[in-house]
Amino acid sequence: MAQNIVIVNTGCANISSVKFAVERLGVKVEVSDKLDIIKSADKVFLPGVGSANAAMASIEQKQLIKTIQGLTQPVLGICLGMQLMVEKSAESLTGSTPCLNLIPGEVKRMQVGDLRLPHMGWNTVTPVDETSLFKGIPTGTYFYFVHSFAVDISEFTLASCQYGMNFSAALHKDNFFGVQFHPERSSDAGAQLLKNFIEL
Repeated sequence: MAQNIVIVNTGCANISSVKFAVERLGVKVEVSDKLDIIKSADKVFLPGVGSANAAMASIEQKQLIKTIQGLTQPVLGICLGMQLMVEKSAESLTGSTPCLNLIPGEVKRMQVGDLRLPHMGWNTVTPVDETSLFKGIPTGTYFYFVHSFAVDISEFTLASCQYGMNFSAALHKDNFFGVQFHPERSSDAGAQLLKNFIEL
């Protein structure tokens, strides 16, 4: 059955790579910032790159905040898109940036000792639950990360990762899912995760 898949044009993301990754699964996808198109989608992707304050400013300017907060279909935030789903982000020179407040949590700068930031490259992920997003993806599977800020482990952690500290590699609350890594750059495992999301 054909689904109506929409990638939110947040104005601050490398949307084409997410779009191509979804299309490689044989699924048609639309990129839009129109409220009615986003609301009527079967599944919604919320991508993002760059800083939280720039992304939130762009989302606010497009008048998307209330629309995203009111979505009831499955929504997947990717990288910065996941970080925007929590309450606030410390990724700003002027203090904290209020985010979308869809999942309890806060984005903080990673404390990794002598390790280099950003945390960039392939790392293993440990799912808490292998029935939804991580169906068919065993513990220890590698995904591709690029980030210097992260969300702590909490009851909403769907998968964890270790890089000088433990952090949330994926989050879930209600219909909102988020992944800190880039599934669109994570080879077969990333494709499986995108497929799992679309089939939810």
